[in-house]
Amino acid sequence: MNTHVHRKFNRNINKFLTDNAVKSLLVAISGGQDSLCLIKLLEDFRRCYCGLLKITYIYIDHQWKKDSHKQIKHLINIIKNYKSAIIIYQLKHIAKSELEARKSRYKIIIRHANLYNYSTIVTGHTKTDKIETFWQQIFKGTNLDGITSLNSLRKLSRNVYIYRPLLKFNRLEIHWICRKFHLPIWSDITNYEYGITRNRLRNELIPYISKYLTQNLENKLCKFIHVSHLDNEYIKQNAIKLYLISRHDTNVALNYELIRQQHRALQVKTLQIFFFIILMCA
Repeated sequence: MNTHVHRKFNRNINKFLTDNAVKSLLVAISGGQDSLCLIKLLEDFRRCYCGLLKITYIYIDHQWKKDSHKQIKHLINIIKNYKSAIIIYQLKHIAKSELEARKSRYKIIIRHANLYNYSTIVTGHTKTDKIETFWQQIFKGTNLDGITSLNSLRKLSRNVYIYRPLLKFNRLEIHWICRKFHLPIWSDITNYEYGITRNRLRNELIPYISKYLTQNLENKLCKFIHVSHLDNEYIKQNAIKLYLISRHDTNVALNYELIRQQHRALQVKTLQIFFFIILMCA
């Protein structure tokens, strides 16, 4: 395949696999357009560039919909056409909120990755998801960690990383791929339930701001998030250095006088590192 989306995707994921010596991927999917686009791009990449790459798909059924069993059959048929493997978990306890469902989903996926020695979990998050996450975090009164949390590569546990190869693609590019190759998207009615905050952001707030307040909102916010990420990483690295030189050799303590001389941002971040390590070792 030689579309501009394929070329961009292949270039990015080939660099990731080469730099990190990754031979297998655990890909978390749904029946939506982002996931089907991800499946298509991954399978085309494997066929054309890297036949030895092992790809296993995983789907978590939260049983929010009455026809969830039909969606499972739909996904199985799609993956069978590519002759790949799919793992399905069906939750007995129905989550009451989007946050609870997300925590349960990631807990299961990480546990499966650890159990079967997958070092990399792949998701179909896009540039549009990054913007939606930004707004959600802003409304929660977050800090730099919150608004820059959705990155291409992130460490989830000691041995497991999450990789988001579609994070540089917007929803228009994803939709274009789905239409061009006639991908069988499963329509999810929960995307139109406005009791879910993300749906209201996606369908009302972001379109309103884009139409009446500013143009190229997505690109502008992505630039802001990128700069914020660089600032946050700089503070983190200096806070780690400050923690290492200020911690006591034998006692659980920090050099108060040394920390007091530093900028407030470094003080706060160093204390966060200090308490995090104490709780991890407890």
